[in-house]
Amino acid sequence: MSLPPQPAILSRPFFEDKNRAFWTLQAAGWTGYLILRSVSSISNASDMTSMVPVVIESIVGYSITLLLSTLYHYYRRQPRFAMAILTVLTLAAATLVYAVLDAFSFSFINARNPGLNIGLVLGTIFLNFTVLAGWTALYFGINFYLIVEDQIDQLAALENTASSAQLAMLRYQLNPHFLFNTLNSISTLVLLKETERANAMLGRLSSFLRYTLANEPTANVTVVQEFETLKLYLEIEKMRFEDRLRPSFELDPRVAKARLPSLLLQPLVENAIKYAVTPQEDGAEIAVTARLAGDRVQIVVSDTGPGLNESRGRPSVSTSQPLSTGVGLANIRERLAQAYGPDHRFETRSIPGGGFGVEIEIPFQLEEPKKEAA
Repeated sequence: MSLPPQPAILSRPFFEDKNRAFWTLQAAGWTGYLILRSVSSISNASDMTSMVPVVIESIVGYSITLLLSTLYHYYRRQPRFAMAILTVLTLAAATLVYAVLDAFSFSFINARNPGLNIGLVLGTIFLNFTVLAGWTALYFGINFYLIVEDQIDQLAALENTASSAQLAMLRYQLNPHFLFNTLNSISTLVLLKETERANAMLGRLSSFLRYTLANEPTANVTVVQEFETLKLYLEIEKMRFEDRLRPSFELDPRVAKARLPSLLLQPLVENAIKYAVTPQEDGAEIAVTARLAGDRVQIVVSDTGPGLNESRGRPSVSTSQPLSTGVGLANIRERLAQAYGPDHRFETRSIPGGGFGVEIEIPFQLEEPKKEAA
């Protein structure tokens, strides 16, 4: 549900230049006061001479509030109690000065014998106090609003920074984990004097690491980019397992451009290799599919391994504990929560006939992210 648009006068761009906003509001407010008082005076008098005291009253009020704005700006730097006392005393003094000037101008224009008397001052003091008190309330109210807006901006910036740091930490967990396994395989090939295979694996490893290092850790990629990265990763793993590793990909063209966090699926494929391909003599098939489900993207990574029941090391459906290396399913859960909040689904399940599957459902998003993947 979208929020109604904010009035222009309360929108953030209006207050970006606070000096301009003050003079705009000052002019608009006192112009409105002048028009309102003029209409009231004309309706109660037969000639236009009644307008003169109203114009003088508005000019005096405008000038007094300019002085008040300077004093209040200074008071805002003081402790709260001192600010409150100074504001009340200044408002009382300004009201008295305003009433005296207003009464004198009225007497000078309308009375045969101009002069000040206490009755005339008391007659104008209530209106003058109401005007200045209202102006004071608006001054502090708008400044409080601006302070709250600034604090909201700072809080949002801190939350974004914390979220980006969390996403970066989760992404960086994957690189040393995968790198350790691959370098261990290359070391084994070198010991076996299979130089060509070791060189080929190093070349593919460098391509994969070039991709991971070129991208921001919090960047999003398209589904087709994620699939190409998985294929590159599986080419490296296939050097180890050969025909025991049998991958397949199925990509719905409608979701090819949808976006998701980079390297989100790599731990799932690595998990399948660890628990399905490695323990079985004939290996296993690993299938990665992505399809459109309504207005959402549904991604499934499944294998033909032992499944949940026969695999002691595999986490159960209800657990959220990470794998033995500290990454895996828990890493993906955290990244999804950081990226989408509650607007996602992550499920693990046994496949009838043997096997294990993980299903992810995320919103269909085509918007360009702030940090574009390379």
